[in-house]
Amino acid sequence: MEHSVVSRNEWLDARKALLAKELDITHDLDALRAERRQLPWVRIDKPYVFEGPEGPCALENLFEGRSQLAVYHFMLTPGSDHICPGCSFIADNIDAARQHFEHADLAFAAVSRAPVERIMEVKDRMGWTFNWVSSGGNDFNYDFGVSFTEDDRAAGRASYNYGKTRIEKAQDMFGVSVFAKDEAGAVYHTYSTYHRGAELLMGAFNWLDLTPKGRNENGSIMGWVKLHDSY
Repeated sequence: MEHSVVSRNEWLDARKALLAKELDITHDLDALRAERRQLPWVRIDKPYVFEGPEGPCALENLFEGRSQLAVYHFMLTPGSDHICPGCSFIADNIDAARQHFEHADLAFAAVSRAPVERIMEVKDRMGWTFNWVSSGGNDFNYDFGVSFTEDDRAAGRASYNYGKTRIEKAQDMFGVSVFAKDEAGAVYHTYSTYHRGAELLMGAFNWLDLTPKGRNENGSIMGWVKLHDSY
């Protein structure tokens, strides 16, 4: 790993110049986050019912007494043995984070179209404890832009990430959706992000981004990432 080597004073000059850029970006991100919080909401009137390990549960039940809910759209497709390494990479960060954010009025659930029995197999294998339910019996994944019918894919109508990507083969993709519930019990969709927007949840990337090798992808995006029990 070749790199330029300089004196401590020269390094400090370069580091301070980079710090000024980092501070500018930090302020820009603060403004972006504030704008995100001001997005309008959409009331959810469709009665989504999921299948959990203890039986059926409605979308409002996933809040578990809190007023905010984050949903991770985990790519686990019915009839497939594949477990998405990228989704698993994100999921490895969830249990640690929710020890804190659940005390800041935010609930969490993962949602996949696979049957709940398959979900529990994967959850047990990977050692995750977060709530994870099946949307196989409802339109939730399709309505929130992470699942696509065969007809839509064949006709070129399968659009992902707000039209940025056309899906031709994949039945399911990934993303994050956020919901709020008011005092009367009404549920609202407040935000969704897909594709690189989900990098916010990849804690290991933030560590790697501090290093000279960065994400160490060597031309293959996330090429080294595996299920954590497969390294």
